[in-house]
Amino acid sequence: MDVGKSSEAERGGGESSVIDYEVFLSFRGPDTRQGFTDCLYQAMLEANIRVFFDEEELHVGKAIANELPKAIEKSKIYVPIFSKGYASSPWCLRELADMVECTKSKPSEKEIMPIFYDVEPNDVKLRSQLYVGALKNHEKKFDSQTILKWADALKSAAKIRGWELKKQGYVM
Repeated sequence: MDVGKSSEAERGGGESSVIDYEVFLSFRGPDTRQGFTDCLYQAMLEANIRVFFDEEELHVGKAIANELPKAIEKSKIYVPIFSKGYASSPWCLRELADMVECTKSKPSEKEIMPIFYDVEPNDVKLRSQLYVGALKNHEKKFDSQTILKWADALKSAAKIRGWELKKQGYVM
């Protein structure tokens, strides 16, 4: 398998420029981008893993709403980094719902590997007010079917054994 970060020339530069990724990182920028997520991304690049990282892979002039689902479909491993603000982002929830849908439609080809960054799996399973409150706030802008889809995606992803990281270190 050819690995490594692709150049713009290798991608073809046109509308069909979405390449196959090994890993898709989903995260709430203000929570983890400048610390944990950036370090994880850099480590993956050093290991020659093709990884989708929205700041690097989304180019000026590209429609985010069109590019993200394509990148998710073309990825093999999904790493949602659940943080305190993850569920407050409709973009994160859309990505997660797409990830869950892809793993259900192609279970032998796709995998979710969650990271719980300073949150508990029970928060993501909607057993605490943290994520429940965030979803409740979305009810003002989104229909009940969308909220239910996001809630199901959160619960589904949180059932998967992942890594629990605390600000002081990590717990397996």
